[in-house]
Amino acid sequence: MSDSIAHPSFLPSSAHQNTSRNQLRRHLRQQRNALSPLQQRHASQQLAKRLLANPDLYRARHLAIYCPNDGEISPLPYMRAARRRGIRVYLPVLHPLISGKLVFSPYTSHTRLRPNRFGIAEPAFSAGLKRPAWAMDAILFPLVGFDERGGRLGMGGGFYDRTFAFSRTRPRLAPKLIGLAHDFQRVESLPIEPWDVPLHSVVTERGCYRVMV
Repeated sequence: MSDSIAHPSFLPSSAHQNTSRNQLRRHLRQQRNALSPLQQRHASQQLAKRLLANPDLYRARHLAIYCPNDGEISPLPYMRAARRRGIRVYLPVLHPLISGKLVFSPYTSHTRLRPNRFGIAEPAFSAGLKRPAWAMDAILFPLVGFDERGGRLGMGGGFYDRTFAFSRTRPRLAPKLIGLAHDFQRVESLPIEPWDVPLHSVVTERGCYRVMV
């Protein structure tokens, strides 16, 4: 991983906040898509080491990951190690009946995947196999940007925030929410919106940023 990639700052005025967020999102997506396959592979291997040492995951038995897309850092090397530890792995699936929400489907080496409407691979929806959000132990999900105070930037769909909105009023039911990103996706400051579900931590190939006590 090159150390030459600059860390952008993000200090928007309220009048230009949405424009600034979109510009920052575009900038960071361009940076991660510019990584070579070798850089991506190295980053994902280092990420796996960080996750294996992460205490938030020690007791997890039902773990959600994601299929990397659009230059996202890959959790797949960690997933393989997690399976060897007996952890059951799940993938997010767009809920076909409740707009804007996710459910979680078991993911094994035999699971057949298909692209959803965003072109992201997911298992076919099955009401009998799905696991609700509150029944998960930990969720690993991709970030576009983050800061060290808990501010974060996603793709703008709000799926994770809507799915885990219950965690604000029933925190004991909430799984560990862990954002994953390349370290260069860390920025100086991002606003925390009222609907943003708090993260427990952000993990990159270089370290862990604990943002929620």
